[in-house]
Amino acid sequence: MIPWMLAGLGLVILLLAGDALVKGAVNLSLRVGIPALIVSLTIVAFGTSAPELLISINAVTENKPGLALGNVIGSNTANVLLVLGVPALLATLHTSGCKCRKTYMLMMGATLLFIGLAFTGEFTFISGLILLAALSLVLADAFRDANLHRKEIAKMALADAEEGEEVEGADPDMPWWQIAVFLILGLIGLPLGAELLVDNASIIARRYGVSDAVIGLTLVAIGTSLPELATTVMAALRKQADVALGNVIGSNMFNLLAIIGITALVGRIPVDPQFLQFDLWVMLAASLMLIPFVIFKQDIGRKWGIALTGLYLVYLAIVLI
Repeated sequence: MIPWMLAGLGLVILLLAGDALVKGAVNLSLRVGIPALIVSLTIVAFGTSAPELLISINAVTENKPGLALGNVIGSNTANVLLVLGVPALLATLHTSGCKCRKTYMLMMGATLLFIGLAFTGEFTFISGLILLAALSLVLADAFRDANLHRKEIAKMALADAEEGEEVEGADPDMPWWQIAVFLILGLIGLPLGAELLVDNASIIARRYGVSDAVIGLTLVAIGTSLPELATTVMAALRKQADVALGNVIGSNMFNLLAIIGITALVGRIPVDPQFLQFDLWVMLAASLMLIPFVIFKQDIGRKWGIALTGLYLVYLAIVLI
């Protein structure tokens, strides 16, 4: 039981430290005059993915690359099937209002690029540079669209662009000492939580004869998807889930391009044949299942929730058997 408890403790530390780092970084940036829009697109995105990033880097440095790759592939599958499926069981997700067709096409491009690189047999330093180059193009496009949008707002005199942006975790009255505490807790907690989770997940894997890849696809992937799941559940209950789909798409794209891109710069990531034969294709299929909601503007109702959640449970059963 001790490895399970320590793995759970590591996950809790990761989630709390990631949240603290985001709050500290957001408020520090805003206090020194960095626009809220840029904070949303960069610091918040990196901060909320910090647990996955630290786990992947730690796994590679400890010669457990299967866990690193499984974490990303499993998280992307869980984000679609679980993070969108479970909340839809409680209340309809009004995703028909999400204007994310362009972002979705970029995510599909990132998915195909990722799969193509995986079939080279390993993610190398060059692979990491390719993924990060693609990420920079995506971010540049996002900045361009955001600037155009802000100019349109200014011309229409609807609102001041800077005041119109809201960033989660922002508090204009937060004192400097509190910002420092959040940053310190985040910077200390993330590596500590990552090491606890990776080490004890590997112990569990060896004890039950399960590979690091499978642990990454299941236990670690679900754990690192919990913040997104909790947020989407609360949004569904409050009838405010219009942007849930966009958040999932953005998170998946960031996982593929940034997490593995950065981790591949730290060390080589061999691709387990299991990923090439099954899990990558499940991830691709899950991504394609977003077409009705993105292209045809359907809401995610209870029937879709049952279907998505059911498919994820079937996937877990196949992986674990």
